Amino acid sequence: MTLTGFLTYALALGVAAAVPGPGVVALVARALSSGFGAAMAFSAGLILGDLTYLAAAIFGLSLIAEAFGAVFAVIRYGAALYLAYLAFRLWRAAGTAVRIAGEARDRPLTSFVAGLTITLGNPKTIVFYLAILPTLVDLRRVTAADVVALILITAAILLAVMTPYAALAARARETLRRPAVRVRLNRGAAAIMAGAAVWTVLRRA
Repeated sequence: MTLTGFLTYALALGVAAAVPGPGVVALVARALSSGFGAAMAFSAGLILGDLTYLAAAIFGLSLIAEAFGAVFAVIRYGAALYLAYLAFRLWRAAGTAVRIAGEARDRPLTSFVAGLTITLGNPKTIVFYLAILPTLVDLRRVTAADVVALILITAAILLAVMTPYAALAARARETLRRPAVRVRLNRGAAAIMAGAAVWTVLRRA
């Protein structure tokens, strides 16, 4: 691949990642409810999900992905149910005005798995890597060095896009500590999670 090809891919990925979708919305809600650390673990799961689809596209697994469309549908609905569960938990916890989702804060693996699951079931991610990517990159001529470069670019772009979302949401969470404000904040996060759940179900690839 040429430098122009890498730049084109990076730009397209950056734009696609920055446009709020289920992943970004869930990330913001995660940061609001559990803090920056949990949000970054969530981001790591999102990134691994993207890299999974990148590998599928590069190694010619798009036909397999299409053949197992029902599997991706199950993953999508599972992600939506998980988001709905988080929304329910946040809404209930808001009434107590206590720290929310302490379990998720203490267990980064929970946030990581949540991010991975949501990405694997995100139609926008599927479309980008299995439909748009082949129009940006000649996958038949990608070398081993190109694969490494694409992985590094993907991880770097997604981290650069997700970190500000997580940091700003976590900062708002740490700043607004008054009980009445925390109740509204947590219920707002719950509403965001519920909206992401609906978005995940209704939006199809």
